[in-house]
Amino acid sequence: MLGISFIKAPPSTHVMLFRGGKVVCEGAGLSFFYFSPNATLVQVPIASIDVPFVFNEVTSDFQDATIQGEITFRINNPSKLAGLLDFSTDAWGRYRSDDPSKLNDRLIHTAQTLARAFTLKKTLRELLVSSDELVAQVFAELTESSAVAMLGAEVLSLSVLSIKATPEMAKALQAEAREKLLLEADEAIYARRNTAVELERQIKENELNTEIAVQQKQRQVRETKLAADIAIEQERTTLVDRKIDNERKESQAKADALKAILEPLKDIDWRTLLAASPGGLDANQMIAMAFRDLADNAEKVGNLNISPDLLSTLLENQQQVPRRTK
Repeated sequence: MLGISFIKAPPSTHVMLFRGGKVVCEGAGLSFFYFSPNATLVQVPIASIDVPFVFNEVTSDFQDATIQGEITFRINNPSKLAGLLDFSTDAWGRYRSDDPSKLNDRLIHTAQTLARAFTLKKTLRELLVSSDELVAQVFAELTESSAVAMLGAEVLSLSVLSIKATPEMAKALQAEAREKLLLEADEAIYARRNTAVELERQIKENELNTEIAVQQKQRQVRETKLAADIAIEQERTTLVDRKIDNERKESQAKADALKAILEPLKDIDWRTLLAASPGGLDANQMIAMAFRDLADNAEKVGNLNISPDLLSTLLENQQQVPRRTK
């Protein structure tokens, strides 16, 4: 009404009121009335802003790579930015130009320039695994960049969400990595089989060593038993030898005793000994001895007449006398 307008800015917006080319009112989150026909209102957002980006770069091996990420920044010098870009608004709060959108583009271009310097030093394979190094280098350079400072902005953070190769190169790298993984898998299987064979060999060797140890123990048992048997036989041999010696000595003693008994009788005639026996000689024995003497001296006997009566008497006596049992 009558050109008088009212503005109530949030705390995240820095407001500047120009009149006659000079700033008459400035601050964050202000609210005031102003006369719009002779005033220019500038509103600069000072809250943090997230700007996504996607750009393609070439690596040192002339391969395309797509880098996707996000920049977070805030305006820390609204007056410098307002003097560089047009952030003036109309009575309805709409920007009068498209300069506010150029701020994001300029930051993205600065980040892309710094990222290009990094990617040109890396091969595609190296770049795909260097996102942390890329973030650290580009963020450090953004915070010290004069282009960013000239815009009155401050970069709060930088994140790289993905680094991708072209589909053809991605398939090639995946195939190479897949073959490498398959080779490692084959090597792992080969190593596992070798380990299994080695373990089996060790088990067989342990079994053989156990069997050898058992055989050695059994051999020791047999040798011990054999040694015990030999010792027993030696003891038995010693015992038999001693027994034989004892028997020999006993026989010798008996022979010596018998010799001592018979020595006085060797010169005595056997007839005398027979006659001196406890039972003496009967008639038949005496007749038998007489016949023996006759037989021994047969060459001296001319004729010998034996009467039938004598033979009958001898035969009768033989039948009446019982035989002696031994």
